[in-house]
Amino acid sequence: MKNTETDRDLFQALSNNLYSSLRQSESMTLQLAAENQDYLRFNQTRIRQITHVEQIRLSMRFQSKGRRVAFSLDLTNDLDADTQTLLSLLDRAREESKVLPEDPFLSPFENHGEHHENHSGTLPPLAELLDAMGFYEARNIDLVGLYAGGSLLRATTNSEGLHQSFSSDSFFLDYSIFTLNIAGENKAVKGLYAGQSWSTPVFHEKMAAGEAQLPVLRSASKRLEPGRYRVFFSPKAVDALIGMFSWGGVSYAAYRQGESALQKLIEGEVRLSPHFRLEEDFGLSLAPRFNSVGEIAPASLPIITDGEVKNLLISSRTAREYGLSGNSADTAEALRSPVMAPGNLASGDILRRLGTGLYLSNLHYLNWSDRLNARFTGMTRYACFWVEDGQVVAPIQDLRFDESLFTLFGSGLEAVTEDAEIIMATDTYNQRSLGGTKVPGILVDGVRFTL
Repeated sequence: MKNTETDRDLFQALSNNLYSSLRQSESMTLQLAAENQDYLRFNQTRIRQITHVEQIRLSMRFQSKGRRVAFSLDLTNDLDADTQTLLSLLDRAREESKVLPEDPFLSPFENHGEHHENHSGTLPPLAELLDAMGFYEARNIDLVGLYAGGSLLRATTNSEGLHQSFSSDSFFLDYSIFTLNIAGENKAVKGLYAGQSWSTPVFHEKMAAGEAQLPVLRSASKRLEPGRYRVFFSPKAVDALIGMFSWGGVSYAAYRQGESALQKLIEGEVRLSPHFRLEEDFGLSLAPRFNSVGEIAPASLPIITDGEVKNLLISSRTAREYGLSGNSADTAEALRSPVMAPGNLASGDILRRLGTGLYLSNLHYLNWSDRLNARFTGMTRYACFWVEDGQVVAPIQDLRFDESLFTLFGSGLEAVTEDAEIIMATDTYNQRSLGGTKVPGILVDGVRFTL
């Protein structure tokens, strides 16, 4: 793994230097986020930007006498210079902590042992990637998107002796194939190719599947009236829906503070469908089991089973505040490696089971519209189609929906596909994100569209 060992060695040396400078009653944890990545941006199938990014970001959390101070900074990769910067921040933390009120729910750092997890991969040489792009440029395919690939490292140490690390070689190619319909409107098929081992033939297969949808997209878009429709949500759309559970839904703190969208479910006022099962499963190997302070989460944790909440995510701070046992959730108490269980709907039967309704490939702009009833709003996006009698008829004009998770995964859920897809995170704000989901598609009746 390119530079991962070097970054890990630097991190350990910095940790030793800082922890040896601590005084009695002081403790500290350090968290490292490093990446060594190639980024390619392209539109009209032409490479517009090639960038190589190497960055190492360090977060420092200092605790003393029930008070906490946190800093973050980018490292220079110079051990002496970085040590001096961190020692200066340590002095600053000592001074700032003197004027802070005591935090009654501050958890002491603990030694959860040492564990290192490495996932090596095979990434494409840039020349091979450029050749693949050139193949579609020669065919006048309007391809737009972003490629990111390389090594990622997350590591945590503390002054009690803990040392955890997670490293991975991976890539994603997040792309759209654009075309014009007969009215001159831009239409697009959205695609994602991601993993740890690149294969140009697999990329071409994914592109061929996307191109197969273009003839329908070029026909006139169908305008639908507001109302309730039968809907098939593709795995990519379900990925967006599952993300809503992390916006306070499965957080124990949010529940106790009256801000959980799943409050009625937690308290037994509603039930979800037995077809819907959700768990946190780090067997995906897309994110580390340890959280920001090095606590090790269970390898798997059932969240919703048989229509009921089995577990909420509980951080050590929340556990201390409410007198509970935590399950090593991170501070935000959000899902880090969610997996939705598949069902028995075969891919070849999706359109037949849908009958007449909507096939939605992607969603965006999701947000709560009535949090306490788990109701949220959003828009359709990219290749979404109107289906009649099991046949794709036309693309649709974008629609806004307003519906509850209690309908989509409860009373309205008819079937879940037998195949599930791993959808890797593609966020690149400040740094490339780790993580992802594994989700199937779902068939839902009675989804409410408002305009």
